[in-house]
Amino acid sequence: MTTNQRADASLSQALLADRASLHAELLADFSTSANAAELAGAACTIAESIEAGGTVYFCGNGGSAADAQHLVAEFVGRYRADRRPLAAVSLGSTLAVSSAIANDYGYDEAGLSRELEALSRPGDVLVALSTSGRSPNVLAALGFARANGIATVVMTGQGHEMADLADSLLVVDSGIVAVIQEIHAVLGHVICELVEAQMGFG
Repeated sequence: MTTNQRADASLSQALLADRASLHAELLADFSTSANAAELAGAACTIAESIEAGGTVYFCGNGGSAADAQHLVAEFVGRYRADRRPLAAVSLGSTLAVSSAIANDYGYDEAGLSRELEALSRPGDVLVALSTSGRSPNVLAALGFARANGIATVVMTGQGHEMADLADSLLVVDSGIVAVIQEIHAVLGHVICELVEAQMGFG
């Protein structure tokens, strides 16, 4: 092993140890009774909607959009249980649709909400992922949902502006975008597992 490789290995160990400690601390926040109840409530809302014939819509920007698509894959494909597909859609994932809306109506106000308006109905659920909690297009989608009988689950970070638009609010106590996204991925998987359990799959 070269000197540079040894240095890289040492840095890797330090970064992983630091990240493991930070993740443990942040995830411990969600094991408190209040946060655990919020997480369970989000999963229950989703399960009840699907069981009643509803659809779960996911949305976000950038890495959060990728996380939204990832979670849709877990619902439509499978997470852990070998079960029927669950109705889930990732808003903004079709380039032709999202670029047409952005061009004709403006992305901030209509980029996600117009697609939600076209597809959703009362009783559905919107799961919004936003590390900043201040993205105008995500706020607009949440506003549409709240005004039209669509339940809202929000995963966000410090300094967000989404509390008044969330039926279930999951806040990662960090201002580091990458870390918030990493914890959102874990919370998303926990929700998947809770939904499967709630619906009797396993």
